Amino acid sequence: MNAHVENTHFNLHGTSVIEQPADADTLKAALRTLGGGVSIITAGEGEARTGATVTSATALSVEPARMLVSLNRSSSTWPVVERYGHLGINIVGSTHEALANQFAGRGGLRGADRYRGAEWTTAVSGAPLLVDAVAAIDCVVEEAIERHSHVIVIGKVLAIRLGAGHSLLYQDGRYHALS
Repeated sequence: MNAHVENTHFNLHGTSVIEQPADADTLKAALRTLGGGVSIITAGEGEARTGATVTSATALSVEPARMLVSLNRSSSTWPVVERYGHLGINIVGSTHEALANQFAGRGGLRGADRYRGAEWTTAVSGAPLLVDAVAAIDCVVEEAIERHSHVIVIGKVLAIRLGAGHSLLYQDGRYHALS
């Protein structure tokens, strides 16, 4: 019998706490409460370019310089990262909200069309980098670990471009700008 069980108890502050089942919907709801920095992951060349907006880009280590990004295996981005062996991690700011939406697939743009409306340059690895990003990190794939629905990509950092501004955050389904 798979009954849906909720346990209600009170925390030290007297606030009611409801324990939920450990399912996908509840995990998504919990993770929406966690604010994350917004990055646009870019890969490919020419018309084979694509990318995705993520909150999963983070440093794995600073010495040696390695980045970690989690990409959905069913996304259009992972096969391009795998094929080209590179990725750009473009940390975006409040002026990039529309671009972040484009790379998130809002508006229906796909592939190279997602690059519209912004200025790009080509990094050492061959990955596209956003010219006015708050920061852009050029990586080659050092390792890719496929687990469940995602691929954990470990990127060896080749170059870093520092721009200006503050990073854009995403929480509870909305963007938030820091000042």
